Amino acid sequence: MALVGTVKLFLFLVLLCLLHLLSSCQGRENWVKSQYPFIKRASSFYRDGHEREKGYDYIIVGGGTAGCPLAATLSQNFSVLLLERGGVPFTNANVSLLRNFHIGLADTSPTSASQAFASTDGVINARARVLGGGSAINAGFYTRASPRFIKKVGWDEKLVNESYSWVEKRIVHRPKLTDWQKTFTDSLLDVGISPFNGFTYDHLYGTKVGGTIFDRFGRRHTTAELLPSGNPDNLTVLVHATVQRLIFDTTHGKKPKAIGVVFKDETGNQHKVFLSSRRQSEVILSSGAIATPQMLLLSGIGPRDDLEKWNISMVLHNEFVGKDMADNPLNSIFVPSNRPVQQSLIQAVGITKRGVYIESSSGFGQSGESIHCHHGLLSAEIGQLSTIPPKQRTPEAIQNYIKSKRDLPHEAFKGGFILEKVANPFSKGHLRLINTNIDDNPAVTFNYFHHPYDLHRCVEGVRMLTKIADSEYFTNFTQCDKETLDKLLNISVKANINLIPKHTNDTKYMGLKILMDRLGKRAGT
Repeated sequence: MALVGTVKLFLFLVLLCLLHLLSSCQGRENWVKSQYPFIKRASSFYRDGHEREKGYDYIIVGGGTAGCPLAATLSQNFSVLLLERGGVPFTNANVSLLRNFHIGLADTSPTSASQAFASTDGVINARARVLGGGSAINAGFYTRASPRFIKKVGWDEKLVNESYSWVEKRIVHRPKLTDWQKTFTDSLLDVGISPFNGFTYDHLYGTKVGGTIFDRFGRRHTTAELLPSGNPDNLTVLVHATVQRLIFDTTHGKKPKAIGVVFKDETGNQHKVFLSSRRQSEVILSSGAIATPQMLLLSGIGPRDDLEKWNISMVLHNEFVGKDMADNPLNSIFVPSNRPVQQSLIQAVGITKRGVYIESSSGFGQSGESIHCHHGLLSAEIGQLSTIPPKQRTPEAIQNYIKSKRDLPHEAFKGGFILEKVANPFSKGHLRLINTNIDDNPAVTFNYFHHPYDLHRCVEGVRMLTKIADSEYFTNFTQCDKETLDKLLNISVKANINLIPKHTNDTKYMGLKILMDRLGKRAGT
């Protein structure tokens, strides 16, 4: 009887937990519906009557860092349809919480917010697949562009500054510096990256503390939160809407004009949607540096030879589509600590006049619920305990092993990384299709460091990293035994972070080898 009562109590508690979890999920979904009534699943487009007989003034493909604010702005006076291939970020803990930053990038499931890919150079990278785009998967650092850049591209300086303020009031916060970031800031100044400009959004040479899209509770605020600034009566946002191609009007010998798109919903059904008859109506591609040229090629715009290779009907020959691809090369070194370090992403930065940016991250935000180990056939759950003699493999020993195994990874990471990025690289590459499936990554080549000036700046940046790691501030903070610079570099070089062959046999030239081996994706801006 006592056993039956215990089982009933256990089942009741399980049911209570499930009901609480269901209630929490429903609560989050209801909040999203109330705050974002214009966001719908793509499959509901025709069923709920969202299609407009007169079409839309603007169709925006890609709901990322450009698409979201653009849709909100245009909807003030025009009808707008925003199509995003991913889901919403609001109910995804891997996106919303700072402590899950690494988990979000590691999630390679088909519907994850981050889509992994590797360039032909061998560098592992990531593309956003979620409303909010890169602001939903990056390290959340916010800074303004330099006035020089604004003039170079011909933007309206007054309008740009007004736009900055509009964004900053809604999603940008002032970070509370962790002890690691304070130490990093002191070290930047110590190695000569001066002056100290304090907290500022402005792009200034020297050392500064920038903005962050993580609030004081560690919750991320993406550009998707700019959408409520629009007119909800004019705005429709469809998630899980993967645009397949653009539709063009090529009748009567006219210059080809985009008049609509074909998109696939989450159930696999395809839909067509068109622009309104308004003369200024446009289809706008804001799908990022990779998906935008990929979409153009699949729609028949690009080099003639590339289109013919895949039997794509040519709408317009344009030899420049897919050309001049560039990525900011990133190099880093690991700085270990003898004590646990609070997690932090990018909060401070050193900006040099040579176009080298120095940043740092620290700690590991793992919670008890985030990652659990499971060793397959060696799992404790089936009694295959390689560390316990067979006769001692009692049920109690198995349960203790399971518990210790689950707890093992928690806060096991002690230390952080110091990063250097080469801004505005001169090295250029290209993009080409590998098939006609928009869901698959195209082949992208960045040709990192092919231009000697990029390599020269990278050498300069790595030298700064080694000086910072060896500074008195960091050695005092980490409380580590005095380790040689070669050992630190060896730890970094041996890290399995890309597909480029490693050269770890000769530490004498490690400072140069790291330049070609330690390439990675910029993680923060």
